[in-house]
Amino acid sequence: MTGALNTIKEQFMLKRRFAIIAVLTVVLAGMAEMNVLAQDDIDAHRSCASCGMDRKAYGYSRMLVQYEDGATVGTCSLHCAVVELDANHGRTVKSLLVADRDTRALIDVDRAIWVMGGGKRGVMTQQPTWAFQSKAGAEAFMKANGGKMVTWAEALAAAREELVQKH
Repeated sequence: MTGALNTIKEQFMLKRRFAIIAVLTVVLAGMAEMNVLAQDDIDAHRSCASCGMDRKAYGYSRMLVQYEDGATVGTCSLHCAVVELDANHGRTVKSLLVADRDTRALIDVDRAIWVMGGGKRGVMTQQPTWAFQSKAGAEAFMKANGGKMVTWAEALAAAREELVQKH
């Protein structure tokens, strides 16, 4: 009986190890895919569609607009993304991604933690606005540089308002 229990226990442990390895493999593959996609957007759109700036150099502020028709447009900043969106008002946006300021990984604008203002000079704007993947990242940035947390809607409205004032 003890031998049978040991065999069952060994089989359970083996299955558990296999499951853990499978989950880790999927997670690591997903992380690698996200990193590849982040690099792919820079390779596919090296220059900002609006102003021509190098999106790799401004990888921490870049954005990627993905339209429903499959087209993608890369910009260097929130400012240039707003120019793109406003110029294509009739097109349906499938997703709008922004770089996490710390990691440069692309994240959905609605999931980002936005910080506006502070001492860091903005990209293509007088009102610096940064996106972070985590609240902790945003808080650390604000502690070092100032600024305040805002919603995506507030960040978008401020960028649009600044464009109106420029013209």
